[in-house]
Amino acid sequence: MSKSNFNFETSLQQLEQLVQQMEQGNLSLEESMRAFEQGVALTRECQQALDKAEQKVQLLMQDAQGKVTEQAFPSASSESD
Repeated sequence: MSKSNFNFETSLQQLEQLVQQMEQGNLSLEESMRAFEQGVALTRECQQALDKAEQKVQLLMQDAQGKVTEQAFPSASSESD
């Protein structure tokens, strides 16, 4: 998958489908190995996307002097209160 066409949500869905297929135990050894390899690749791409997003958030949180100030992200439950 090229980086320009990467979609985090789609990749995560594909990873979940691979896990389900492997958990069912109906795949041959070769199919299981291909699924595992694809899962590892998807996991790495998702982790890279998360790392990149975290870096962007840190940049956005920098103050005028360029110092990153740590702030807790609001949780979903606190937003609905």
